[in-house]
Amino acid sequence: MCAGMGVGCAVADVFGKGGAGATELAETVLASMQPEYEPFECLYSLDLSVEERMSTIARKIYGANGVVLTKAAQKKLALMEKNGLTNLPICMAKTQNSLSDNAGLLGRPTGFTVTVRDFEIANGAGFLVALCGDIMRMPGLPKVPSACDIKVDAAGNITGMKG
Repeated sequence: MCAGMGVGCAVADVFGKGGAGATELAETVLASMQPEYEPFECLYSLDLSVEERMSTIARKIYGANGVVLTKAAQKKLALMEKNGLTNLPICMAKTQNSLSDNAGLLGRPTGFTVTVRDFEIANGAGFLVALCGDIMRMPGLPKVPSACDIKVDAAGNITGMKG
């Protein structure tokens, strides 16, 4: 069937032969790949200021007119610049409900700006995080998570689920 469609095919027996059992498949996949590709190009240069990088994201990805920083965000950014912490890529933390930072602006809004209210460093991930709008980031768990109350008996009956 694959030959009739002009598509390469190979049998993989990774379970039985380990890595050697996947060699023919890997070679078939590589042979089918386009020989030319366009190299990855970043949306912005790290040489740009933080404001320019955020504005690029807001304009090119979200369709916004740009970004505005609250006074608190400006103060935090100045502190980060002073401490050499602004040479990281930007992660814009905003509502997932909209391309804007306003959960009420649905669809593809236009004529808006993204408000940055604060900044954080995600040093392990290697990002400068711009906190936009009123969002809850990773909520905390209670001292005893609800999952601790869930039980499954021998008959497969589930108890202890809330909500």
